[in-house]
Amino acid sequence: MIRIAGVDINDKKQARFALTSIKGIGKTLVKQILTSLNIPFNAKLSNLEEKVIVDLRNYIEQNYVTEADLVRQQKANIKRLIDIDCHRGSRHKKRLPVRGQTTRTNSRTVRGNVRNTGPSGRAKAPSKT
Repeated sequence: MIRIAGVDINDKKQARFALTSIKGIGKTLVKQILTSLNIPFNAKLSNLEEKVIVDLRNYIEQNYVTEADLVRQQKANIKRLIDIDCHRGSRHKKRLPVRGQTTRTNSRTVRGNVRNTGPSGRAKAPSKT
């Protein structure tokens, strides 16, 4: 196992797939990283030399915000929006969709998966005697 940015990475995988297990690094960033360090895309991490792995680790930790720092930065951005009381901040505070999605019929994951049917909440009609 190789440890980069606080994450244990499977060294049996190819570099382009193994590095995506780091939070904040996706497919496009993996391409940029591997091309800048001249590492082939299909090379397995176990086949790389120790010096190349150290260079890879240093490059990622110096140039990209990953893992806990990224989560902390995202939470700070959301807190800032809530503190300045903007529209997006109020949507975050109410746990509603932020980016303009309709909420009349969809957004069940945010609002809770509660579906009320028509007659379920009504009082029953009095029976004739």
